[in-house]
Amino acid sequence: MTAQLERANQELGSFGYSVSHDLRAPLRAINGYARMLVEDHAERLDADGHCVLGVICDSARRMGRLIDDLLAFSRLGRKELEKSAVDMAAMTRTLVEELQRLEPDRAVTVNVADLAATVGDGSMIRQVLTNLISNAWKFTRGRSDAAIEIGCAAQANETIYFVKDNGAGFDMTYADKLFGVFQRFHRAEDFEGTGVGLAIVQRIVQRHGGRVWAEAAVDRGAAFYFALPHGEDGVSV
Repeated sequence: MTAQLERANQELGSFGYSVSHDLRAPLRAINGYARMLVEDHAERLDADGHCVLGVICDSARRMGRLIDDLLAFSRLGRKELEKSAVDMAAMTRTLVEELQRLEPDRAVTVNVADLAATVGDGSMIRQVLTNLISNAWKFTRGRSDAAIEIGCAAQANETIYFVKDNGAGFDMTYADKLFGVFQRFHRAEDFEGTGVGLAIVQRIVQRHGGRVWAEAAVDRGAAFYFALPHGEDGVSV
């Protein structure tokens, strides 16, 4: 059974590489030729022509990001967990500072509680926090009083971490689809994204033996929770 699983993982890895290579080549060609038209024949193009080429380039870039996200999602099932102590508070502060540097003109109130440390794969946990905090940052765009709260609560057998915001929110009627691949609750024109980020969050948390869920209301913000179980030493594993 183990040999079959290893063979299946190898085949999946080969398939992912092939898909990535075979899809990226035509995307690079589409984007490259469109840019050549803009750079070398700009004077022959009217406003509509420039607009169409802009859409082509944007679509090619969006497909490239989608390929990257799908490959990242597929690799999660094969990557071995490399567990170590994870300073959740320091990691969270670093991620928030990175977002603030990227958009210094945005006024977002971010409150980070004294987060409990955990034990897990540091790079994977960072991806969970990155996706959830980035989403909160993104969906509060346009709010004059944008606010994000990041905290945790210790339970008997697990630590529950949360990221809350007062942004666009979503309809809880469709919450069962939230963590599926390609599931988007907002128009791409309003908020960028590929619809893979939350699926990655769920996959990582589940690989750590945890669970993830959300609460929200349309135009009243959202709260995302993920719970990591405690180990014998009293911290999450």
